[in-house]
Amino acid sequence: MKNKKNVIYAVILPLVVVSGLVFANREIKNGNERYPKPLSIADSIAHRDDRKKWEASPDGIRYKEWEVFPEGIKVHASHDKIRKYIKDFSNMEAVVTSVTFQRKNSNSSGPKWLIVKIKGEEYMMQFIPDDFEQLNSLKVNDKIIVRSHSAGYSPNHPYLIISGDYIEQNNKVLFKRDFSKNNGC
Repeated sequence: MKNKKNVIYAVILPLVVVSGLVFANREIKNGNERYPKPLSIADSIAHRDDRKKWEASPDGIRYKEWEVFPEGIKVHASHDKIRKYIKDFSNMEAVVTSVTFQRKNSNSSGPKWLIVKIKGEEYMMQFIPDDFEQLNSLKVNDKIIVRSHSAGYSPNHPYLIISGDYIEQNNKVLFKRDFSKNNGC
């Protein structure tokens, strides 16, 4: 009797392990992986060391100082207002406040900026000149719908920089970023 139990366990255990591996492999192939793979200990130590080096650099020191000044605090607070919309890639109602913004000391052939007001705060969206041409019809005070996948901070910019991944006006799509280019970036 004892041998029969051992034989049954010896047969069932490998089946359970193999079926678990097959199921896990199927999820990865289908793109159903729920969580990114955690960094190895060596990778996380290297990442932490790189961050410490950057924080000790002149740019890192300037960024850390900017974060605690009123300008940095304001930009972080404006990010908090739209964080949920960015996470969900959902519609944000915006009003165009500038289509001609240019950073100081920048050349005219560089990136183009669209400044919008969302929930009482101003935000910047950067476009390459070819993409910005699709937005030539926009004027100050135009109401648009914006969707964004990400946002970024910079002490060189007066507002939070949001990616303008989707822009529509009066139910007409003016701009939609093609994520199949540049590996989805």
